[in-house]
Order: sequence, then structure tokens, then C-alpha cells
Amino acid sequence: MNTALFLARRLYKGQDKDKQISRPAVVIAMIGIAIGLAVMIMAVAIVAGFKQHIQGQVVGFGSDIQILNADILKAYDSNPVQVTDGLWRQLTTDESVAHVQRYATKTGMLKTDDGFQGVLLKGIAAEYDLSFMRKNMVEGEFPAFSDSAFSGKIVASQTIARKLGFGVGDKINVYFIQDNIRVRRFQVAGLYQTNLSEFDNVFLFTDMYLVNGLNRWQPDQVSGLEVKLRKPSDASEKLVDWTQQLSFQADAYGQAYHVMSIRQLYPNIFAWLDVLNVNIWVILALMIGISGFTMISGLLILIIERTQMIGVLKSLGANNTLVRRVFLWLAVFIIVRGMLWGNVIGISLCLLQQHFGLFKLDPATYYMDTVPVLLNGWHLLLINIGTFVLSVCMMVGPSYMISHIHPAQSMRYE
Repeated sequence: MNTALFLARRLYKGQDKDKQISRPAVVIAMIGIAIGLAVMIMAVAIVAGFKQHIQGQVVGFGSDIQILNADILKAYDSNPVQVTDGLWRQLTTDESVAHVQRYATKTGMLKTDDGFQGVLLKGIAAEYDLSFMRKNMVEGEFPAFSDSAFSGKIVASQTIARKLGFGVGDKINVYFIQDNIRVRRFQVAGLYQTNLSEFDNVFLFTDMYLVNGLNRWQPDQVSGLEVKLRKPSDASEKLVDWTQQLSFQADAYGQAYHVMSIRQLYPNIFAWLDVLNVNIWVILALMIGISGFTMISGLLILIIERTQMIGVLKSLGANNTLVRRVFLWLAVFIIVRGMLWGNVIGISLCLLQQHFGLFKLDPATYYMDTVPVLLNGWHLLLINIGTFVLSVCMMVGPSYMISHIHPAQSMRYE
């Protein structure tokens, strides 16, 4: 057996009652490692959960990729593009595409006795995937809207409903200004809430048939197509492919196609999410630094306390490298035990939050009502490996203190 490892095990498992100084130092070092690792696990899991939740809400509203009019950035109201049979077939037969749906939008003014607000009416058809919206319904229902008839119903956000004082079953008027002022009366079928103010403060849902009529478009014209991919990671590749295929084409009405990813449509949201990665690195650096310094202090105390033992080993022929390895192995044992407890604490707290939502948030500020948690196996593995490697590397420098201990002097050390 390796001599350094053997001696380190004896020191770690030994119950020497005379060596009471190092016990608090070892315990403090172990606690520092455990707390640092637990904080890192929770920080990464919370940020990953937060990013997943926000991205899921944004993609749920607009899918991974949209095909729309090239004048989207120039016009206040959306200009249409034609949905041809060839384009529809091209998208729906693509193996990377999970779902394709049409939509049409129209700006308007929602007015009640309590006030008014500018809104964006989003018309959808029968093929629209309602799973996301129905998951976010807080009251009433989300009806199956149509592109061939007007149901007279509308779905609004709870934010708008509270602001303007209406509820499910009430009648509301929406005004549209184009060549003249037009008004349509709707019955509120349901209220949704995503807690994303960019959407909740603006969007209303109704039949695409009505929106197309208000826009005076043909039945095969829409504001755009929302394309949901089987793998969101394919978005960049499909964006390039479809841009090359459609960027130089015009539909039968002379309108040009334009392909945009959800990141391009909402750059501010995704840029904000990318900034969170910086926070993670700062937290990881601070926690590893704190854990490392506690371990360094513990190792130095162990070395000082075992000065006589170091002198005996050197007098018996052990060189500095062998003795350093003994204490490095001892540090490894302490680090591993601290990491074990850190994993238990961090993962347990994450699982409790994930299943019971113990810690609440203000949706108006944080876009969700509970602290989100996403435990990822690769994240856990990388955090543990990184913590272990960096902690051990930080022990190498202090271990050189052993080379300054001389056998003759250490024998008299008390």
C-alpha cells in the first residue's frame, strides 16, 4: 500500500485524545466545504430553473422560429404573408419540426368603464397548440378558435382584467382604428397569466377569422407562422436553412418572407438571461474561494500540530515529498467528506423546493410565484469535479511549509 496514503488514513481515522487543537479546525474546514458546495448546487439549480422557466414562457408564446413579413420592423401593424400549400407542406414534413401554426394580429384599444388600454389582438386557428395557454389559465376556459367563423369570445390576461375591472363572462369592447373607427364586442371566455409583463400587458386571443377580416386580408394571408422544433437546439441550423430558401422569394401578393428565431424577436429577454451566467460564475468563484481558505487554515493547523510527527518521519528517512503527500491525502479525505455533506444538503433543499415550493416570490418582480429549481446531472458532476480539483490544488502551496520543518528542531516542539 502507498505509504503516504496509509499514514493519512491512520491520521484521519485516529482518535488521539491529545490532539484537540486540530479537531475544531478540521470540522470548520469540512463545514466550509459542505456549505460552499451546497450553495453552488442551489445557485446553479435556481438559475438554470429560472432560465428554463422564462425561456419556456417565451417559446410557448411564440415557438422557436417564426416566418413572417420582411417589413415586420417597419410597420406598426403587421403586414401579411401568404401561406401556400408548398410552404405548409415543406414545414410540416420536415422531420425536425414538431408543430406549425398560423396567427394574425391587429392592434386595438380595449375600453371599459374603468379605463382603457392598448392591446394586440392575436387571432388563432384550429391547428393552434393550446397546451401552453391552457396550462397558464387561471379562470374560465380557452376555447378552440377558428379561421372560418367568429365565435364572439376572447381570452385576456388576468393583469389586463384587474386593471380594467372585468372578469370571465363580461362583455367588453375593443376599438380598431384604420380608415375609420371600428368596434367589436366580445364575451370574455377566460383569463390567463404567464407573469411575463411583455405578454400579459398586451395580448388578447380570439378567432383568426375576425382578425383577418379586420385587416382585410385574404383567407390564405396571415401575420406569420410559428414553428415549434422537436429539438430547440436545432433553431440556429433551421434559421439558416429557411432563410436561404425563403429570403429571395415573394408570395402571390408581392410580400417578402422573413425568418426569425425567438431570440431575435425578443432579444432583450434573452440578453438578460445570458447575463445571469455571469452571476453564476461570481457565486462559484466566491464559494470555492471561501471553501479553499477554510481548508488552507485547517491544513496549516494540522501541519503545525503534527510537527513532532513530521520530524520523526524525516529522521527515519522520509523526504519532504512523502510527508507532503501524507497531508495532501489527509486534506483529500476532509474535502471528500465535506463534499458528501454538501451534496446531501444542496440536493435535498433543491428537491424540497422543486416538489413543495417552500420559497415564494412576487410574480410582479420575478415573473413567477415560487423559486424555480432545475437539477441537472451534468451540472452536479461538473460542480463536484471542479470543487474537488480546485480545492486540492489550493492545498499544494501550504503543504510546502513542511520543507521548512527540521527534524532536530521539531523533536523539541510542544
